[in-house]
Amino acid sequence: MNTDDPSPFDYLDSINETKEDIMTPDNESKYNSYLINHYMSGRIDTVFHAVRISSYPFLDKRLQYDYLRHAVRRKKRRVKWIKAEQVENIKLIQQYYKCNISRAKEALEVLSTEKINEIKEFLDIGGTK
Repeated sequence: MNTDDPSPFDYLDSINETKEDIMTPDNESKYNSYLINHYMSGRIDTVFHAVRISSYPFLDKRLQYDYLRHAVRRKKRRVKWIKAEQVENIKLIQQYYKCNISRAKEALEVLSTEKINEIKEFLDIGGTK
């Protein structure tokens, strides 16, 4: 782990698994509280802590990091990040089938690439990009 310039994933590993303090005064600015809280809110066992720390946005990054590092139980956690293309496809499915986001996510898992391309063509209104 590179402690000179840690990535958000290094901070997440520190909070969830190693419990090592990797934050220094020099790299404190690299801590992205929004990204960390977004990740932590994706798990049922850490959502409480994410909501709790998000309700105090005025706290220093150091205090937010320390709270999560000490409050969250040690466990290996992996959350699937939604890619931009998937978000676009989810929006298309919502528009095409007139459904909510959770139903669109379920449909995205089942639909073939060909069907998604058909939906894109059907909803394409033309014009310049």
